Amino acid sequence: MRPNRFYDVIRIGPVKVATYNNGRGQTKHITACTAPKCGFSTEHFDRSAAELAARTHTCV
Repeated sequence: MRPNRFYDVIRIGPVKVATYNNGRGQTKHITACTAPKCGFSTEHFDRSAAELAARTHTCV
């Protein structure tokens, strides 16, 4: 199995949003916070949903 190749990566504050193709040929969008000890990450089918999650995320 080949590793994930992330493309179209943007950064919104401490959160990164990227697009990748999974092993089943589907395009998915992932959101992950890069702040230490945050642990926030989500996976979406829509790019707009991933960007909305990134814009509304607040670290605790």
